[in-house]
Amino acid sequence: MTGALNKKRVGLTLGTFSALMHLVWLIVVGLGLGWKILDWVFFMHHLSFTFSLASFHLDRAIGLLIMTFVGGYVVGWIFAALWNWFGKIEKK
Repeated sequence: MTGALNKKRVGLTLGTFSALMHLVWLIVVGLGLGWKILDWVFFMHHLSFTFSLASFHLDRAIGLLIMTFVGGYVVGWIFAALWNWFGKIEKK
């Protein structure tokens, strides 16, 4: 392995990416296009589900963005820590 990863930078990158992906989904739901996309995704994966898509609520949307950012940050930080740790083991 080459070079250590900056845990904070990787965490921020993955957290931001995760939150941005969910922001796109929130925009899709807010525009009323959620069902069309879900129907297509399920069709392509040969899946059939029966559930309902809730209406858009700003407070839930903000909570989703915060949680996905934090979750992405934690996963990115752990990934970088493991990368660095395995890099040290390999050098021995």
